[in-house]
Amino acid sequence: MTPVTPATPATPVTEPHILHTTTDNITWLTLNRPEAMNALTWDQREHLIQHLADASADPDVRAIVLTATGKGFCAGADLRGGGPAPKERVPGDVARTIRNGAQRFISAILDCEKPVIAAVNGTAAGIGAHLAFACDLVIAAEHARFIEVFVRRGLVPDGGGAYLLPRLIGPQRAKELMFFGDAVSAAEAERLGLVNRVVPADELEKTARAWAERLAQGPTRALALTKQLVNASLDVDRSAAFAAEAAAQEVNMTTADAQEGVASFVERRTPEYRGR
Repeated sequence: MTPVTPATPATPVTEPHILHTTTDNITWLTLNRPEAMNALTWDQREHLIQHLADASADPDVRAIVLTATGKGFCAGADLRGGGPAPKERVPGDVARTIRNGAQRFISAILDCEKPVIAAVNGTAAGIGAHLAFACDLVIAAEHARFIEVFVRRGLVPDGGGAYLLPRLIGPQRAKELMFFGDAVSAAEAERLGLVNRVVPADELEKTARAWAERLAQGPTRALALTKQLVNASLDVDRSAAFAAEAAAQEVNMTTADAQEGVASFVERRTPEYRGR
């Protein structure tokens, strides 16, 4: 298939296996190891975490698209792809590696202050599937597949899978996917609620760009606070959720975009948000 690539780069590429560009207030992060089905290396993971943190802090970035080149979105973690030199293993190393690696990576997406769209161009397996599920919106090409591959390797799911899936599709469905490790088609993923939209492969980039443009023209801080509220809602009781909602409203009403939204309503015109 034709690789999904953003138009007219405005930001130089800083890591050969991640294409990083920003145009029209939209940052595109593209995994670029098609020969390895975009299996995620240690270096790629660290660069992506940094790019997400930078996007959160940059007022000129108002939406993010995460995608890949080639036939695969992300085939999981590539444990051979660099990282600190191996040392003698001691108790606690595995848990520490997971906390500082896969979990920290997924948290970087969940905690990013800008909306993140996954444009899934092919197979998403293991941490690659969780990478997509952690995004705020997921658009998949018709031939894309999602695989909870861990059980096939005799492993426990990591990268937040047992946290994300039950919240997206319920515990029973989550267990089915994780117990059997069967490939889930894009159409089935949409039916289950793992994917927002399935489109023909040649429309994936166009659809992702259209959604990102709408987000980039919206009230950026209000979107960030909304994302924060929704992500936290299933982990707190009603009292805490209502308190967080009131606090978010208090913070948001100090923004220029909130003032513009109210003024445009009163003046019966289309608002012009600046992400401030």
